[in-house]
Amino acid sequence: MFKRYQKEAETRVVEMTASAQAAAQRAAAAEAAAAAEALAAENREIKRRQRLMQVKVDLHRRLLDTLNLSIIDKVPEAELRREVAAIAREGLRDMGMVLNAAEAELLTQELIDEVTGLGPLEPLLKDETVSDILVNGARQVFVERKGKLVLSGVEFKDDKHLLRVIDKIVSAVGRRVDESQPWVDARLADGSRVNAVVPPCAVDGPLLSIRKFSKSPLSIDRLIAYGAFTEEMAAYLQAVVATRLNVIVSGSTGSGKTTTLNALSSFIANNERIATIEDTAELQLQQQHIARMESRPANVEGKGEVSQRILLKNALRMRPDRIIVGETRGDEVLDMLQAMNTGHDGSMTTVHANSPRDAVGRIENMMLMSGIDIPLKATRSQIASAVHVIVQVSRLSDGSRRMTHIAEITGMEGEVVAMHDVFRFKRTGLDADGTVLGHFEATGIRSHYAERFATWGYDLPAEIYAPNRKLG
Repeated sequence: MFKRYQKEAETRVVEMTASAQAAAQRAAAAEAAAAAEALAAENREIKRRQRLMQVKVDLHRRLLDTLNLSIIDKVPEAELRREVAAIAREGLRDMGMVLNAAEAELLTQELIDEVTGLGPLEPLLKDETVSDILVNGARQVFVERKGKLVLSGVEFKDDKHLLRVIDKIVSAVGRRVDESQPWVDARLADGSRVNAVVPPCAVDGPLLSIRKFSKSPLSIDRLIAYGAFTEEMAAYLQAVVATRLNVIVSGSTGSGKTTTLNALSSFIANNERIATIEDTAELQLQQQHIARMESRPANVEGKGEVSQRILLKNALRMRPDRIIVGETRGDEVLDMLQAMNTGHDGSMTTVHANSPRDAVGRIENMMLMSGIDIPLKATRSQIASAVHVIVQVSRLSDGSRRMTHIAEITGMEGEVVAMHDVFRFKRTGLDADGTVLGHFEATGIRSHYAERFATWGYDLPAEIYAPNRKLG
């Protein structure tokens, strides 16, 4: 009896196993069919996109042949849209291409962007959430949103299409880029900073980087609201700028140095004459009396260069109350320090460095690289007497930007530049979403310039320097 039951159980197990195997096979077959259908749909979509791209190129050529480009910027936008839409409809009919209303509207806008703007980049330039556009060849366009880089869906037809857009940008500001001059710095009409590198230096296709120009610069209040620093730190910085201390804003690429410099400049009185010197004009000062200057690179013959150092020397003859250099990166540092030491108090600039101490070392290295033989102690002594405050800004791992240190330079101790932090950002960890946790705090050291602040009417309360107290 037991053997019969055992045999029946074994039979049921075999039947269940066979049934499970059959179900698994059916599921696998269904999954494979779904994957094949998805792949086919994706291939159809890719072919359709490629076809639309080719249609757009053909229509663009037709527009260039039809429209009077010399007066296109004078044509009202509504009229231009109607004209482009009519040419597009005629072209689509000739090509036998049928689009729905939404696709036709999108195509019309893209054609307008090609004729009047920068083609595929126009939607990104209009998107206020995008701060940087980074193009790595025709098929890969990254954007930065809230400090994070993400791959966008924007593409160019090919490298020639991308090169046409780059040429359109640089020719608008009287520059050129080609094999003989394969890199260029330029700016868009709105002030956005542009850098391009083309073959043969760009290996996998043209490279284009656009740092967008903010139409509404971040104010001190907005930076406080975003958590870049606190009200106590802002009050201290107001005293620093108003009492004409010399400031260096230090940070890595994309950390917010120019944004911070713009914000600090809001503390400058409106009756002061300010001379600004930049490689690419980015500063957005709100004062009335500003003399803005921009350097110029050499032409293809290697002539005609106007460096920041030349402009800085010229600025000293223009009776400025303050001099602001957008970024100090070379031998102009000597003239900048001389200006800070010879009556142009309250001057400001930025340097690339990862900490206040590194910023001092960076300035020191730039002075040594200038070719002038200056003893090391004299170099450091000049830095210590010229620079009063270093503001360190950093972009953290979660994309947020913080003012991580505010340091004061107090003189020399032997052959070392003496400095100390007044405020700093103390990082405590990461939360589950990867957000950096931490808080701002005072180090407990009273400002070396507290008496100067009080004399000028900025008597800061002693409690803002209290140690181990969270600020904000």
